[in-house]
Amino acid sequence: MDLKVDEEEVENGQPVSIEAFASNSTLHGLSHIFSYERFFAKRVFWTLCFLGSLAMLVFECNERIQYYFLYPHVTKLDEVATSHMTFPAVTFCNLNEFRFSRVTKNDLYHAGELLALLNSRYEIPDTQMADEKQLEILQDKANFRNFKPKPFNMREFSDRAGHDIQEMLLACTFRGTPCDPSDFKVVSRRFSDPVSGKRKGIGCCETIWKTATGRRISQCASDAIGGKTEGQPARFVTSFVSD
Repeated sequence: MDLKVDEEEVENGQPVSIEAFASNSTLHGLSHIFSYERFFAKRVFWTLCFLGSLAMLVFECNERIQYYFLYPHVTKLDEVATSHMTFPAVTFCNLNEFRFSRVTKNDLYHAGELLALLNSRYEIPDTQMADEKQLEILQDKANFRNFKPKPFNMREFSDRAGHDIQEMLLACTFRGTPCDPSDFKVVSRRFSDPVSGKRKGIGCCETIWKTATGRRISQCASDAIGGKTEGQPARFVTSFVSD
């Protein structure tokens, strides 16, 4: 809106009349609403037009603002039907990295802090959060009085204490063909945290793929160590890799 005020009226210190202000305004319709003419019907008509346009402007602005905060998006999905699909290589990992019942006193002595079961002073860090039965077992295993440690191998511990496909696999079929633990092979996997991006250990990773006979086999990650034990909810990371 461009306002053109008469310089003489400003210099004289006299207030500008509404008619003079409206006649010099570039705001559309304002000069017809506040005019020196005596045609009342014309002024009413322009007033209604001005108010109607203003109301429509406010309505559209409000509607667009509300639509913006809905954060609309478009999802496009292409679905392709096929009568034949090549069996993919499927890998799933148990995020519970070891079974507490398979941890020995020697394991606890060498890797108790790494497993988040003991602190640097070979003490149980938090007894209030532990299960009462498991706490009793842990306290007994953590009693290293007169204990003579034996050699310890992390890979051997992972293979021995990790979760077994025989216990993890509940049911397995592909296009009506059953599969069982014998079709799986242990593979080594490392898992990256989706939030921090840091690599972290996971439990047993099993992969099923095609063999020479048309069946597929799979295997357990032996390089993963952490603080999850049996009794924790089983969670899995699954990946599909085409042949």
